[in-house]
Amino acid sequence: MLEAPAFAGDRRGRARTAVLVIAAAVILTAIVSLGVGPSHIVPSDVVRILLQGPSASHGSADGLIVWRIRLPRLVLGLSVGASLATSGALLQGLFRNPLADPGLIGVSSGAALAAVATIVLGTGLLAAPVAALSIYALPVMAFVGALANTLLLYAISTRRGQTSVATLLLGGIALGAAAGAITGFLVFLSDDRQLRDFTFWSLGGLGGATWQNIAVSGSAMLVVVAAAPFLARGMNAIALGEAQAFHLGTEVQTLKRIAIVLVALSTGAAVAASGTIGFVGLVVPHLLRLTIGPDHRTLLPGSALLGGGMLVLADMAARTVAAPAELPIGIVTAAVGAPFFIWILLRRRGLPEF
Repeated sequence: MLEAPAFAGDRRGRARTAVLVIAAAVILTAIVSLGVGPSHIVPSDVVRILLQGPSASHGSADGLIVWRIRLPRLVLGLSVGASLATSGALLQGLFRNPLADPGLIGVSSGAALAAVATIVLGTGLLAAPVAALSIYALPVMAFVGALANTLLLYAISTRRGQTSVATLLLGGIALGAAAGAITGFLVFLSDDRQLRDFTFWSLGGLGGATWQNIAVSGSAMLVVVAAAPFLARGMNAIALGEAQAFHLGTEVQTLKRIAIVLVALSTGAAVAASGTIGFVGLVVPHLLRLTIGPDHRTLLPGSALLGGGMLVLADMAARTVAAPAELPIGIVTAAVGAPFFIWILLRRRGLPEF
């Protein structure tokens, strides 16, 4: 088989190198993260504890801290960041718009609605399912809400087997607004304790990470991150336009359905596990497109790596900025993501960049 010639403008080699550099940086960030906290552990001791395995948690206080407290938090942060960034990359490719975000199609709104319903109605109308699900009630119900919102949106935007991206976008905004209105009504009915619980959940955080929670939500996020690269060639074809992608042999409608389901599964699981964390799906894929180019064969795995690493960095900032208190991680990502979003808008309008 003949190989395609290498052109001067081909950035695949640089993109692969960049992905490897990002992977190395994420590993270093993860090791540092495991040592950051009220009880500081130097990186060399962190590596030693990890190499000893879970048995290290029985032999020392540092081992207990790493394996029982900080490692679940790290794994959840990597999973949530990777899934949100991968979802953002898929949506931006599907809409052919760098401003697309996982929250754009109402997935986060559906999850938030189900979460507040669980908190407010958990001792009333939803008492039976909440009691049956026990500690898994909030993540499972949030995921169900995200999935239900996505299925309804898909039904609205699909006609005669054809899914309209424009209708999908507008329908997502409308469903997100409706879910927000119902969420607001439930918040109005809540008492002080319920309002506090929902407020902290909605701001996002990794403080509730446990191996049990990771087993529920992390498996769904892992499936999406692993499956997304198989859509890379089809996403590259869609970048040329749907008609051109069809003539190149891409099953455009099938690709749309798979991408939408993956985004719903990924974002729903992430929101269920950590609350609402904004801007990761917007910032990471766009930043990588500027750096390594739009080729989804490297963009999707690169987004997963960089998204996980950036969320771990945001979590370290959340734990240290207001120590000994912990800042909600959603505040950190919004503080970074909002100015970046404004910069994208200015750049697309051709206005001077600051």
